[in-house]
Amino acid sequence: MAEPIRAGRVAGSVLRYAVLLVVAGVIVTPVAFAALGGFRDAPQLAANPVGLPDPWVWTNYTDSLTSPSFWIQLRNSAIVAGLSTGVVVLFAALAAFVIARREFPGREVAYTVFTLGLLFPVTVAILPLLILVRDLGLLDNPLGLALPEAAFALPLTIIILRPFFRSIPMELEDAAAIDGCGPLGFFFRILLPLAKPALVTVAVLALVSSWNQFLLPLVMLSDANNWTLPLGVTNFSTQYTTDTARILAYTTLALIPALGFYLLAERQLVGGLTAGSVKG
Repeated sequence: MAEPIRAGRVAGSVLRYAVLLVVAGVIVTPVAFAALGGFRDAPQLAANPVGLPDPWVWTNYTDSLTSPSFWIQLRNSAIVAGLSTGVVVLFAALAAFVIARREFPGREVAYTVFTLGLLFPVTVAILPLLILVRDLGLLDNPLGLALPEAAFALPLTIIILRPFFRSIPMELEDAAAIDGCGPLGFFFRILLPLAKPALVTVAVLALVSSWNQFLLPLVMLSDANNWTLPLGVTNFSTQYTTDTARILAYTTLALIPALGFYLLAERQLVGGLTAGSVKG
C-alpha cells in the first residue's frame, strides 16, 4: 500500500516540476532571445533568428548606454515610479488600516468600491484625466503622471494590505494605547514595521506597474525630454525599424531595472503575497 502512495507522490512532484519548467521556459525564452539578439546584427538575425551571436556585436549595447536620451528616459522613469510608489504605499496603507481595524457604517461598502476599482480600465478615464491634469497645469510634469498611476494602483494595494493588517492582534494596539500611543502612533511606529513584507510586496508591484506604464505617459507627456523608457523604446523602435538587433538591445536595457528590483525583493515579495492570501 505504501509503494503506490509513494509512487503517486513522486509522479505528482514530477508533474508539478514539469509544469513549472514549462512556465519558466515560456517566461525566460523571450527575455533570453532579446538579450542575446542584442549581441547580434541584422544579417545574423535574418540568417538564423534563434542562433547564438557569431561574432558577438557589442556596439548595440554600448551605443545605447552612451546615448544621452537613454539616461534621460531612465531618470524620468525612476522619478515617476518613485513618486507613484510612495503615494500608493502611504495612502493605501492608511486606507487599509482604517478599513481593516476600525468599525464604522459603510466599511464594507467602501472596501467594495475599492475592489470594483480593479474593473475600471484606464482607457475609459484617459480623457477626463487629461482634462483634469491639464487644468491643474501638470502636463509634462512627473507629478501629473505619477498621481494618476497611483490612483489606478490603489485598489490592488488596499486588497493586499487589508488582510495583513487584520491579522495583527488587537491586543497589541490596546497595549500601545495603554502606553499612550494613539492610532497614528500605532500605525507608524508598530503596524508599518510589522507589515514590512506586505509593504515591500505592494511597493514592488506598484513600481513595476508604473515602470511599464505606456498609455498614461503617451497622453500626458509631449516633450521628448520628459519621456519615460516605454515611450523611449517605442520611439527607438520606430527610428531604427530595420535594425532589429539594436532595438532588442535597447529593450533589454530598459527591462533591467525592473527585473533587478524584482530579484532584490523576491523573498519578501513572495512572503508578502503568501501572508496576504491566507490571513484575514
